[in-house]
Amino acid sequence: MIISNRRITGLAVGVVAELVEEIGPLWQERHQARLTSRPRKWAVGAGARHWLVFVDRLLATLVHLRQGVTHDVLACWFGVDRSTITRAVGEVRPLLAERGCTVSPDVQLRTLTDAVDHLGASGTTGIIDGTDIRVRRPTAGRKDRDKFISGKNKQNAVKSVVVTNAECRVLWCSPARPASCADITHARQLGLVKLLADGPAVEIFADAGYQGLGAQTGGRVVTPPHRKFKKSAPDW
Repeated sequence: MIISNRRITGLAVGVVAELVEEIGPLWQERHQARLTSRPRKWAVGAGARHWLVFVDRLLATLVHLRQGVTHDVLACWFGVDRSTITRAVGEVRPLLAERGCTVSPDVQLRTLTDAVDHLGASGTTGIIDGTDIRVRRPTAGRKDRDKFISGKNKQNAVKSVVVTNAECRVLWCSPARPASCADITHARQLGLVKLLADGPAVEIFADAGYQGLGAQTGGRVVTPPHRKFKKSAPDW
């Protein structure tokens, strides 16, 4: 079964059960709110029943996020129409994003500010990097179609910025945006420079794609030195 195979979802059965218990009622509440907020030809509760219960919707979303499986493949796995999977992923993903990352029973991180403050409070080193996720080519006629082409991977993709601690425990993941955006530009647009310059004293490791943030944050972002600094490195 999908729920019992950690290699498929990336999560233990107990964690999936916690997600069902935590966000299941919220999904049901929002679903009922959508039903009652629009004009209806039938009474609430009438009509066809969901082929996918919430647990299946959650599992389909987790597999999609973990493996990058297309909605068509998931539809075959769960025996439903592709539109049902698309609707399920569209409903569950925002709930997972709002929940954030739980790093301990009493610490839940929902924003980049929360992640930076947690690193400062715990005195641990952070790691930041961007990740490209391949997507279908946007439809013809879309104005920003070319922005999805990743210059590094030469494919259509979206990009997210991920912040972890030194043990690679995920603390925060940014919303996805077209992959043509450079890693350092994405980090600046997320407000990382201001958070590090005005926030707690933390040290964050990054790759060469973030060269330049060290100078803007007083050395709080540590990157491989630029070739022009090999002989005379600046103080930061």
